Amino acid sequence: MSIPPRQVRASYTAETITVYQAYPAEIAGPAVAAGRFVPPFKRDRMTWIKPSFRWMMYRCGWARKPGQERVLAVEISRAGFEWALAHACLSAYEPGAYADRESWARRLRSSPVRVQWDPERTVRAHPLPHRSLQVGLSGEAVRRYVDDWLVGIGDVTATAHAIRARLDAGDDASAEALLPAERPYPLPGAVAGAVAAHPG
Repeated sequence: MSIPPRQVRASYTAETITVYQAYPAEIAGPAVAAGRFVPPFKRDRMTWIKPSFRWMMYRCGWARKPGQERVLAVEISRAGFEWALAHACLSAYEPGAYADRESWARRLRSSPVRVQWDPERTVRAHPLPHRSLQVGLSGEAVRRYVDDWLVGIGDVTATAHAIRARLDAGDDASAEALLPAERPYPLPGAVAGAVAAHPG
């Protein structure tokens, strides 16, 4: 069965969903120790969360890029995740997603959440024909993320390094076996519409 071009895929339970972020040690360490985001994490900056582990690995270079040496698996409530998407605006204007460019611009100015769909990646970082969702939180959305939605924070840097080591050894099958299990996330219809996700 083919994957719809825009489909949210994630690890999730009946109540929570796991998203990923990469940080330097000085931010990730205190967050993991406290079980929540604490200074020097800055609430006044946009923070991007990613449901796709592979896309996070593409972005952070398997936890090897400067400033992204620690990868966090952040478990948040599904209610919070869906609130973010329902209040989101696409980062770029798309005909059909909004009545017109002016309508999109108004929503962009007022929305605390940005979303964009980028090509999903293989473990070798090759682009796939379907897309992966990136969610940028700012303002009220960051406050809710940190104070209301957060359930737990885990450090999965060791998993990233282990997978990369198997790739370096040419053992792609073993590397893929270590990936977190992800499946299509059942977005409510109105939420899917807000982020221009495809059904299926």
